[in-house]
Amino acid sequence: MDRLKSVITATGSFLPEQIVNNSTFLSHTFLQKDGETVTGTNQRIIEKFQQITGIHERRYAKQEQMASDLAVLAAKDALESSNTDPESLDYIIVAHNFGNVRYGSNRTDIVPSIASRVKYDLQLKNPDCIGYDLIFGCPGWLQGLIQADYYIRSGDAKRCLVIGTETLSRVIDQHDRDSMIYADGAGAVLVEAAENSKAGIICHRAQTFASEHAPLLTMDKSYDPADQSRDMFIKMNGRALYEFALNNVPQLVKQTLDKAGVPISEVKKVLIHQANEKMDQAILERLFQLYDIPTLPAGIMPMTIGSLGNSSVATIPTLLDLILKNKVGEQSILPGDKVVFASVGAGMNINALLYQF
Repeated sequence: MDRLKSVITATGSFLPEQIVNNSTFLSHTFLQKDGETVTGTNQRIIEKFQQITGIHERRYAKQEQMASDLAVLAAKDALESSNTDPESLDYIIVAHNFGNVRYGSNRTDIVPSIASRVKYDLQLKNPDCIGYDLIFGCPGWLQGLIQADYYIRSGDAKRCLVIGTETLSRVIDQHDRDSMIYADGAGAVLVEAAENSKAGIICHRAQTFASEHAPLLTMDKSYDPADQSRDMFIKMNGRALYEFALNNVPQLVKQTLDKAGVPISEVKKVLIHQANEKMDQAILERLFQLYDIPTLPAGIMPMTIGSLGNSSVATIPTLLDLILKNKVGEQSILPGDKVVFASVGAGMNINALLYQF
């Protein structure tokens, strides 16, 4: 008998209806960290931003929606698409970084936890369904999937719902050019125990580089010297983060493949956290260089960042759901395909997972 496998049996996502084009930022006043105005016209700033990130629009949640609301909608999408009884869930793992943040404020609210709110909104009565939150930076959803795999292979769970949800539009400094990167959204997967299955999670790896690199992504005050509030906003050292990701993520992916004994030639897709198009492309090129392969296979790295922006923990599960539902151009995942998931984010945390469909 094959060992117990953790199999993704359903996916779901929620894309907020509000589309925010790059032209929205033409009226912003962009400042540097010292409060001085960024040189150049906003048109030129936005053009350069799009060239680097690939982002031309992103999604923001409605004013009345919070991260838990988006999570519930993604969860319902996954559960309803598979006709799964929610009461049969053993775990609800919700990855996020800021909890519920109401429109017009950037104060976080995680009492009760987002997972508890999801369970409440779904009206699940089973007390043996454990809900908890996971804060692990942008790799949070993937780490939740890794944790679900541990529960299933240990025999502790048969069915887990893993959700990534975020409303980053509520915690950005409008005077910071990096504010154009961030977006809102939610994605979810249902993971179930299966015996004698060829499909399922093969292996995974994760690392935390906090001692040197934790300050690369932090919360800090607005770049606007006139803002005397105590509000805190996402701040990142973009150049150093880029170098960190390039130096560490490819190595971790290779370690994961080596651990599985799977050559990269068998990998059909790499679903990487949609952080920055230029950075993701560089990570993939570096990965293939580790195998002395100079040219990337066509279509191996699907991208949605151009139209959805960076929604942190929601990017990978949303991308997966859209591909499986034939909503990402010519992209598809077929039974038997081996797919790599990889992410990098605040902490600094990185992780990778190999899955066979």
